[in-house]
Amino acid sequence: MPSTPGLQTLLSDIAACRACAGDLVPEPRPVVRVNPETRLLICGQAPGRLVHETGLPFNDPSGVRLRSWMGVERDTFYDHPAIGVAAMAFCFPGTNPKGGDYPPPTRCAQLWRPQLLAQLPKVELTLLVGSYAQAWALGAARKATMTQTVAAWTEYGPGVLPLPHPSWRNTAWLKRNPWFEAEVTPYLRQRVGDILRA
Repeated sequence: MPSTPGLQTLLSDIAACRACAGDLVPEPRPVVRVNPETRLLICGQAPGRLVHETGLPFNDPSGVRLRSWMGVERDTFYDHPAIGVAAMAFCFPGTNPKGGDYPPPTRCAQLWRPQLLAQLPKVELTLLVGSYAQAWALGAARKATMTQTVAAWTEYGPGVLPLPHPSWRNTAWLKRNPWFEAEVTPYLRQRVGDILRA
């Protein structure tokens, strides 16, 4: 799907960005996947190591779980023009020796996010995957915890849906909160299906 001139220029600028080069251990490799027809925008926190290596967003076990929640196959996730992915930070921030990846640098969202969203006027639903995306997008409307924010999902619709991060680290969270897969996942699948069929 060809981009509009404004979006194409912006994506080229993002691809060339090295603003965090001095702060990142791996070489910056911005990963963002959107086009003018993006109607479902997925906002996670930052690419993981596998995504950094392949250049494909959610090309890891987290992506398998996310696609299951959405009810879409891998090919649809990457090939359908209505689906876009733009995390809070576009580059892999590195692995914390204490476990997990470092948080997304706030500089990335400050530099690029307003410009990028302005080039995506057809977005109908934004998935806020994890607490960093929820904090940025919801501001004062966010609840005290990620669990409380996701539990209040009906307050943010129809344009926004907060989700937990689909990382394997949240498997225990899913077991403690069965309402998520009982209530939120069916709604998510219905909304995704409607968007993809339109």
